[in-house]
Parts: sequence; structure tokens; C-alpha cells
Amino acid sequence: MRTFRTLDKKSDRTAFITQKFEETFGGPPTFVASAPGRVNLIGEHTDYNDGYVFPVAIDKYLNVAARKRSDRHVTLYALDVGDSWEFCLDTLSAIPPQAPAWSHYLIGVASLLQASGREIAGIDAVITGDVPIGAGLSSSAALSVAATFAFLTAGSEPETGESEAEKKDLAALCQRVEHEFAGVKCGIMDQTISLLGQENHALFLDCRSLEYEHVPLNLTEHAIAICNTKIKRELAASEYNKRRAECEKGVDILSQWIPGISSLRDIALTDFKKHEEELPALTQKRCRYVIEENARVLDAVSVLKGRSQSTSDNTNESLTQFGNLMNASHNGLRDDYEVSCKELDLLTDIARSTSGVIGSRMTGAGFGGCTVSIVHQDALEMFQTRITMEYHKQTGIEPEIYLCNVSDGAQVFRLF
Repeated sequence: MRTFRTLDKKSDRTAFITQKFEETFGGPPTFVASAPGRVNLIGEHTDYNDGYVFPVAIDKYLNVAARKRSDRHVTLYALDVGDSWEFCLDTLSAIPPQAPAWSHYLIGVASLLQASGREIAGIDAVITGDVPIGAGLSSSAALSVAATFAFLTAGSEPETGESEAEKKDLAALCQRVEHEFAGVKCGIMDQTISLLGQENHALFLDCRSLEYEHVPLNLTEHAIAICNTKIKRELAASEYNKRRAECEKGVDILSQWIPGISSLRDIALTDFKKHEEELPALTQKRCRYVIEENARVLDAVSVLKGRSQSTSDNTNESLTQFGNLMNASHNGLRDDYEVSCKELDLLTDIARSTSGVIGSRMTGAGFGGCTVSIVHQDALEMFQTRITMEYHKQTGIEPEIYLCNVSDGAQVFRLF
């Protein structure tokens, strides 16, 4: 059963979108489905290799204010892009060529929910949020998850989607939306953390078994700072698929010497080093990064779990170890996986040279988007000043900096 939360209409999360819904549809919505974006602290490009990831849900959300209709029509207004689209649940066969890109996610969600046998209903909906689009913070996954909760809430009143087993199923469904309706062969991480995020915890996720553990962060003296390069990730989708193909090629070749493997997740670093020369140079670099990154995630989780259980004074030392792993992750993404760019490298260099920063790396698919840094609270003002001044000085671009709290996963807020 999904837990509904009753909020006053003036709540920060719901007041603005409620007003816009009333302006658009001439009456109030009955609920708001809200899903967070995410930032991955370590474990990049490992998810589609059946590996390990370590993301957090952030307090930036994609919100869908909705009201059930008496018919099977869906009327959508995407406030942030000033666009609208309509479709009928009874005629979902193929996406019309004129349908805007953002609508593909909602059409895909509706199609797959119906195909799975779940009960959904037509809705009027307004969509808006503060997850930056194109920044690598998973605005598309947040949209899919929020849309899923909106359709389910309208269609199966009472509540649906609260059990963790069902959330895993819905994460897989939202992943299929990306694959089949958006053309991006993404892994399962973004949808899972948007559904299963927990306040003040990171999610250690095994992307093969979907087993997971909420790991306390205990960042009481530190903050998560996300810096947006303002560089659009125009190469991210096409290059993402190329990297995936290289990884699959590496597995196919290495299976001749390491029997029984089905993904890079199955290959230990020691075994890889014995046979890496059998791979073409480019494939070798791609595989090396993924195998090393999986090991870094496991080390990072061990460090943080040890830190949370420690009562000694070595907790800061443990956090420093975690920061070193973040730095090594970025170096691998830059040098072996080659998905960074000069702007991402510049932001990480500025961050690492700032006192009070324990680690910094690019996050997301790459080729633009954001970096994530762990910064001591006392150093935040200096960090923001240096990032803004130095980045603008060298690029002419004003970066955006988001200081984020670690939030819960998707929720539905009942308004009436």
C-alpha cells in the first residue's frame, strides 16, 4: 500500500504546481506525484554492466499534479517547456512522430502499465520540477517514476506501489520506458534510487540481483555540492550506447579465457590483468575502468559502513578515504572511459584544490552535466566563490551550484 501524505496547499512542494493546475484546467488537482532526481556518489557506467552503484536521492523533484478524468483521455501540460500533449489510453500503439520528446516518457509509462495488467485511468496533469534538465541528475527517470505513480494513483485508488518488491518492479518498468520509448539503453540505477531513496542514506545497489542496502552517510559536518557545467550533454546518448557495446565486446572476447562470465561484473581485476592484452586497445581501456570502478564501489561502501559504526576519532580519516575513491573514479572516467570533458575536468580540479573538499568527480553519463563534491560545511562559502570565479574566468560560463540534502524516494501527496 502506498502511504499518502496530506499536505496543506501552501506546502512548498505543492503550492506552485497546484496554482498552475487550476489556471490550466479550471479547478484543483486531487494529488501530486513527486519523484526526486539523483546524484551518484560513485559507481558510474557500472549499472548496465551488472555492477554496483552508490547513488543518493536529492531534494530536487519532478512533480505531476493530476486529477482523474471520467474518460480514457490524458491531457498533459509541461510547464517548464511551455508545451502540451494529449493521447487516449485506448489507442496506444505507436508514438506519433509529432509527439514532443518529453511526452514519450508518459506515453511509454501508460503503455507498459497497461500491458502489465495494472489498472490506470485518464488524467489531466501539469508537470513541473526543479531537477535540472540535461544536467545528468536523472530528470528523465524522475519523470517516468512520477508519471507511474500518477497513473497508478488515478487508476487504482486505493493505494498501490508501496512495497519494496513492487517498487523494484516499477523501477524495471521505468527502465523499459527509457529503452523502448526514449532509445537510451540505460541501466536500472536511476529509476531504483528515485523510488527507493532514503533520507540521509545512500543506496548500495547490486544492479544484477537488485539487492540493495541503505548505508548511512552521517555527513553532519559535510555537504553534497553539485556543480553544473552548463554544457549540454549532446554526445551522451550516442556515446553511452558505444560504451555499452565496447563493454559487451570485451566480455565476449574474455569469455574465451574466463569461462562462465556474462558481464564485466563477473571479472576480477586480477583475472583481467592476466588477459587484458587479448583485447583491442580501446576495449581494454573501457573494460579496465568498469572493473576497477566496481572494486571502488565495494571499497567505498566498506569505508562508510565502518565509519558509521565507529566511535573513535578515525571517522574523518574514513571520509578522506571515501573522497580519494571519488577522485580515482573521476580519473578513470576521464582517462579510460573517456566520457568526461574539459569543463568537467576543470570543475573537479578547482574543487580538489580547495581546502575542505574531500573528493570530487563527474556524475552521470558525461560529456557535460555535473560534478559532485563532498565539502566541509566551513568551506562551503569558499568553495562556491572559487568554483564560480575560476570556472567563469576560464570558460566564460556562470556555473550553477546546488547544495543538496539527501532525500526520500517518490511519494504521492493527497491534496483533498
